[in-house]
Formats: sequence, structure tokens, C-alpha cells
Amino acid sequence: MTIREMLARGPLLSDGAWGTQLQARGLALGECPDAWNLSHPESVRAVAQSYIEAGSRVLLTNTFRASPIALAGFGLAEQMARMNTAGVEHSRSAAAATGAYVFASVGPSGKLMMAGEVTGDELFQSFRAQCEALAAAHPDALLLETMSDLEEAHIALAAAKATGLPAIVSFAFDTGKKRDRTMTGVTPEQAAFAMEEAGADAVGANCGNGIEAFAGVCARMRAVTTLPLWIKANAGMPRIVSGEAVYDTVPEDFAAHLPGLLAAGAAFVGGCCGTSPAFIRALGKGWLHAIPADRL
Repeated sequence: MTIREMLARGPLLSDGAWGTQLQARGLALGECPDAWNLSHPESVRAVAQSYIEAGSRVLLTNTFRASPIALAGFGLAEQMARMNTAGVEHSRSAAAATGAYVFASVGPSGKLMMAGEVTGDELFQSFRAQCEALAAAHPDALLLETMSDLEEAHIALAAAKATGLPAIVSFAFDTGKKRDRTMTGVTPEQAAFAMEEAGADAVGANCGNGIEAFAGVCARMRAVTTLPLWIKANAGMPRIVSGEAVYDTVPEDFAAHLPGLLAAGAAFVGGCCGTSPAFIRALGKGWLHAIPADRL
């Protein structure tokens, strides 16, 4: 099924943050969240189930840092295929009851080509290995999220498209005077135009900012692309308290921005860092008022 076919009846509600939900279940700071797909499967399934119960129609997977390059930093690269397969299976088991879609999460490498930390071929091989492992478990799409570098995004998209699955590319705009550029200087317009040209099935923004900044980013992307737009904002910008990130935005305030996001062209809306099932429930309540009943 294509992304546009998934959206035939209108915008879809996605899920919220995964890392903080796993931390609430015992994941230690600095521990590899993706490894919990194998060591703590019941906890990963519980997070997935909590978002389904909150109303998510699109569920991600706990595979954001499950590429060979990222896992090598934890000494876990040899478990890459099993971690990715299990991640899709855990989300699929939760989504099955409602027919929600499962989008497999692929994060950036964390390496910089411009600094000589990794070559383009090494990046492609890493993304290809992860995307193939995810595709083998049959998710509905691949989500390349929190991207900042256009060249890396192109490489990741090429690897994702080789699987034949729909591919979404989402960027983190968190830098610059107006916090409207990625850390490598990419603007929303540049990201959206480049990804449509490269064959992405959808493009968008996640992380990096509180939800109040996302309607503007969404509108700027819509001005240069006809692709469906993926939006997942943080619960505000975090404060560090006793070594932990604290987010001050409450679910009701977060959900108040839903009409503006939909008016700006968002096709998928969910939450990123600091959000929880409570945020998704709040968005779901707003959904009933923001979208005509015949398109729910």
C-alpha cells in the first residue's frame, strides 16, 4: 500500500516518544534502547500497546539506533538483524488488533562525512543492512527520521527505496537564529524539495523544537512540495534537572496546535521527545473536532 492510499480518508495520528517511555520502565541512561527488543521484549510491546490504546493509527518501531554503525558503538553490531526484525514484530503485535500501520524507524548514523568519520559507501552499506533487515519483517513503510545532512538523507533514502517499501524522510530543524535549519544548515524548503526530487513518498520534520514551531515549518514545506507531510514535535524544549531532561509542555497545550498543523498541510501528526500516550490521547480528542467525520 502506498502512503497516499493510507491517507485516502484523511490525516493519520501517529505515536509519541519511545525512549522516555522505555526509561520509565527501567532503561538506563546510556543503555542501547534497541537492545531491549531482544532483552526486554515485554517492555517494548507494552510501549507499543500503550500508544495503540491511546489512539495511534501509525506506530513506529524501537529501531532508531539499530543500524550497524550505531550499534557498533555499543558493541552490538552482530545483533543488528535480530534487533530490527524483533522491533517490527513487537509493534506489529500491538497494531494488529486495530489495523494500525507500522512504520519502521531508521535514525541517522551519528557520523559526519565532512569530518571524515565515515564514507558515503560505509553509510550506504549500513543503511542498506538495516533497511533490508526491517523489510524482511514486513513493516508498512520505512521512516528515516531526525535527519540533518542532505547527503546522508539521500544515501539513506536510496537504501530504503531499494527495499520497495514506501519511504518517509523527516528532518530535525533545531539550529540558526530562528531554529529553522538543521545542524548542517538545511532549510525546510531545501529538505522538502530535495527529498521529492529523490523519490521520497513523504517528507517532514520531527524533534528539535516544541510544537509551536512546526506549523511554520510545515507551511514552508508545503509551499515547495506536494508530498504528504510528516510532523512529530517535541513537548517543548527540555530543562535539565538533576541530570534528567524535563519537558514543560502539557498534553492539552500540545494538542491545541493540531488545527494549525492540519491547516498548514500536515498529513501525519504525532509526538517526539518528551511526549507520551497522554499526548496522543489529547491529539485524538482534537482530531474529532479538526477533521470532518467522513474523513476520520
